[in-house]
Order: sequence, then structure tokens, then C-alpha cells
Amino acid sequence: MNDVISEITRLTEKDCYHLVERHKKQHTYPLHKHKEMEINFVENCQGNKRIIGDNIEILGNYDLVLMGGNLEHTWEQYQCNSGDIREITIHFSKSLFAPELLEKTHMQPLADLMKRAELGIAFGMKAIMHVYDRINELVDMEPGFYSVMKFMELMYELSQTDDYHLLATSAFSHTVVTTDSRRVQKVKEFIDKNYRDEIRLQELADLASMTPTAFSRFFKLRTGKSISEYIIDVRLGHAARMLADSTMAVVEICYRCGFNNISNFNRIFKKRRGCTPTEFRENYHKKHVIV
Repeated sequence: MNDVISEITRLTEKDCYHLVERHKKQHTYPLHKHKEMEINFVENCQGNKRIIGDNIEILGNYDLVLMGGNLEHTWEQYQCNSGDIREITIHFSKSLFAPELLEKTHMQPLADLMKRAELGIAFGMKAIMHVYDRINELVDMEPGFYSVMKFMELMYELSQTDDYHLLATSAFSHTVVTTDSRRVQKVKEFIDKNYRDEIRLQELADLASMTPTAFSRFFKLRTGKSISEYIIDVRLGHAARMLADSTMAVVEICYRCGFNNISNFNRIFKKRRGCTPTEFRENYHKKHVIV
């Protein structure tokens, strides 16, 4: 059932990156993915709809995202009435940042950025305004050594900001997100394996060798989410993956992903994803024409 198009980008093996700037009246693409990483900047896009992984967002006037390879994404015109949408797309290979390079102490911010990009990163207005001139300078530069340095500078500046949020869930993208806490990692692995079943706080606390109260505080401090929020995110990620990849009935997906009430599942899904499970499936399989 998955209608994802595998795109062949214009990036060649000899290119460090490939940049294209477009001005258009519509910003609509079919659902697609590619092995290359991508930076996508759009302005004058108020009301446009963006889908990356299992994340759906309605855009403001500016949008800047960084995506890892093979992450499904699409845009839909939706409620955007702009007559001049400007888009700048940069494709580059993950190999440009070799593991040996990212292991260097000075490159740690970029290493962290590359890991986060596997889920897709959307940057806020503060971050966008900070790098806006750098993006425009890169557009105007002739390809060569200095343009590559400007691109590296852009990536580094993006790695420094805390004005961002992650898009796809790890459950949807089948991405393993590691943590520096062995206790948290152990609990996450347990949840990922047992999300279909009832999960009690006490058994998670026992895995971490902590009391339930202390573990709840510890998990929230380390992850930024409560344990119940994390479990729901994992279940919703798997549910979204099934909605995208199968024709399985929504009610069956609900119970297979650990929810025990279809009404509750629909309510939580809409609250977290901005649409019902059925609408998510329809969004994911709409046919679009590239403009």
C-alpha cells in the first residue's frame, strides 16, 4: 500500500552538496524519500502542510528543516495562498561527515546534529533568522571550496541552536535513538519491545533500580518527557507506521499498538498528530503532481 516514491536527486558522487532555488505558486510534492540528507528552506509558505515521517504540521511564513536519508516527506499546498513561494533545497551525502571526523572532540555538536536529523529537525524562527543570511550567501556563491566552507558553517550554526523540535518518532522511522544514560536506554529498549502490552511504572523502575517516584523524575529530566508520554509516543509511532504501510483496519491497529479503547486511540492520535488515524492514512497516500 505504501506509495512512497524513491527519488534520485541531482547530487553526484563528486559533489559535496547540490543546491537548487525555486520560485513558484504552489509548493506540492508527492510523498518521497531519498538516500541523501536534505536541508529545505521555504518562505512565503503560510498555510502549507508539511509531512515528515509521522509528523504533520501547518507552516507559518518561514520553514527550515533538516532531514536524514530515507525519511519519507511531502508538502501539500493546503491553505497556502502565496503567489511567490521561495524554496531552497540542499542535498548532501551523509558520507560528507565521515564517522572518523565526527568522532573528533571539536565536531561533537555536528555529530549530535546528524543523529537528531535521522528523525527530522524543524527549526524555530529564532534559529531561522540567525542563519537566514548564510543561506542566501550560499545561494549566491559560485560552487567551490569557499561555498563548501559556507555550507559547513551553516551546518555548525544549526548544531548550536536549541530552537528546534524533532519531527518523526523513532518507532515510525525504525531509528534507534541512543542516550548517555544506561538506565534510560535499558528502559527505552524494554518499552520498544513491549509497547503492545500493559507496561507498569513499577517494572520500569525496577529495571532502573530506583523507586517509581525517583525514576519518574529521573526519566523526565533525561528525556524531557514523562514516562507515560514516552510510551504513548512509541505506540503512536508504530500505529502511524502501520497506517502508512498496510490496509489493516484502524481498530485492529489500535489494539495491536497497545491501546485498549478505539475512542481513546482516536482522541490521542488527533491531539498528537493533528488529524485522525483515517485522515493520516489519507494524507499519506494522496497522489500529487510535482510543480
